[in-house]
Amino acid sequence: MDFTPIIAQVWSTVSWLIPLMLLIGLLKSPWAKGHIGELLVRLFAHWQLDKQIYRGLHNVTLNTPDGTTQIDHVFLSPYGIFVLETKNMSGWIFGSEKQAQWTQKLYKRTFKFQNPLRQNYKHLKALEATLGVSPEYLHSVITFVGGSTFKTEVPANVTQGIGFIRYIKSFQQPIFSQTEVETMVQAMQTGRRAPTLATHREHVHNLKRRSDPTAERKCPKCGSVLLIRTVKSGPKAGQQFWGCSAFPKCRVMQSL
Repeated sequence: MDFTPIIAQVWSTVSWLIPLMLLIGLLKSPWAKGHIGELLVRLFAHWQLDKQIYRGLHNVTLNTPDGTTQIDHVFLSPYGIFVLETKNMSGWIFGSEKQAQWTQKLYKRTFKFQNPLRQNYKHLKALEATLGVSPEYLHSVITFVGGSTFKTEVPANVTQGIGFIRYIKSFQQPIFSQTEVETMVQAMQTGRRAPTLATHREHVHNLKRRSDPTAERKCPKCGSVLLIRTVKSGPKAGQQFWGCSAFPKCRVMQSL
């Protein structure tokens, strides 16, 4: 019996099934989900925000004292500077403004992730240093895409879908002139790192280094080495933190 037709039919099916499975796996990866979420937010902003008023910059990498920080979206306008952190997540989301970690519940599985408000705080400080503006003119905005549902009360600047558009447009008091906005856009274009693969790799390396407790760290204020120290008394006794080796001249502290 000639099995050639059967083999040819099986191979014809497998030849498109394997690439399809690989594509599905790629789209489910954190890297792809992150980029898809950022693309959706960028499209929403393109459709809903007047580009003459809101100047958008995306995937902005800035230098910081301990390496780099990467900002998903920045919108500069006469009404303030809006710094967006995107989360492409589904399921139930639990969290509050003061919690260090939030929780995602997806079916029977539970995942922890960093409080995005705290994550965005570093972005705000980097922009504050780059632009030399008062922190009161910088607005942190978190937007969840992907069909997630908040199961706890969240602040007004934590939004879903196109909710970030309504939040941004709620600011109507002019702060900057159009000339000042253009000047800040130019400053960011000059101060940002080139959006290249090399920049992304360096940023990922910096993230891994910062999460490694054995890696040497430098004090962002005086440049001395940071050391792991332990609180000796009080309600936080036993808790460890990064402390500047130049103490007591320099009193910089960072959480582990």
